[in-house]
Amino acid sequence: MSDIFSRIEHSRTADEVVQQIESLILEGVLRTGDRLPGERELARRFEVSRPILRDALKTLEGRGLLTTRPGGGTHVADVIGQLFTKPVTDLISMHRKAATDYLEYRREIEAVAAEYAARRATSDDLALLDRIMARMDEAHRTGNFDDEAEIDVEFHHAICECAHNIILLHTLRSCYRLLSDGVFQNRLLVFNVPGAREALLSQHRAIYAAIKAGDPAAARQAAMDHITHVERTMAEAERSGDWQRVSRLRLMQRSEAGDSEPARKRS
Repeated sequence: MSDIFSRIEHSRTADEVVQQIESLILEGVLRTGDRLPGERELARRFEVSRPILRDALKTLEGRGLLTTRPGGGTHVADVIGQLFTKPVTDLISMHRKAATDYLEYRREIEAVAAEYAARRATSDDLALLDRIMARMDEAHRTGNFDDEAEIDVEFHHAICECAHNIILLHTLRSCYRLLSDGVFQNRLLVFNVPGAREALLSQHRAIYAAIKAGDPAAARQAAMDHITHVERTMAEAERSGDWQRVSRLRLMQRSEAGDSEPARKRS
């Protein structure tokens, strides 16, 4: 974090410290749970007095942007989680149609994010995507489903960061939070469909390649194709699960009724 805080240039007031930290949170540089440097170190980086820094941190905490943990320092508060309140997430998790609507929404909004990313991604953005893709390739190679699913979400996070649009960033982060919180319990089912992991990796590579090539149209289409595939694969996984459930019940029932089967045939 040594380079993200810059010295206060003018009157060195608490308001300017507040504005700089607010901007870092809004732009997605500081994320939920990130710990700020200690008071002495942070005051040194801003080149302000510790009383001014304390006033700034107190203001930010009062606005719900920072939280102080006893003995654990100052952290960025869970501002993303508040976009979907618990009553809303509970409703979403209980209604089957919500998963379909979720993917429909993501297909359109991620297409925009990928298009913007192809237009706006900086060399540093692309370097971050390079690292994420390398980790995704490794998780795929080792067959670690959990890691692969988590990196999948991280990849999409990075794309919306590359789009450099604050509203897109926080809207999509709140959507991905539903996945991380397990609101859609069937997300890992996708990885169990034969050939799905290979297809998903190929689609992520297509999005990545289009953004690196600076091709907005290709990036948009690759993002839409990816979510459409996820939608179809999830439907297939759910149908397959239903088939397996029904087949298992039939087998159990007929095994239990096995002794009476010949009697019915004789009658």
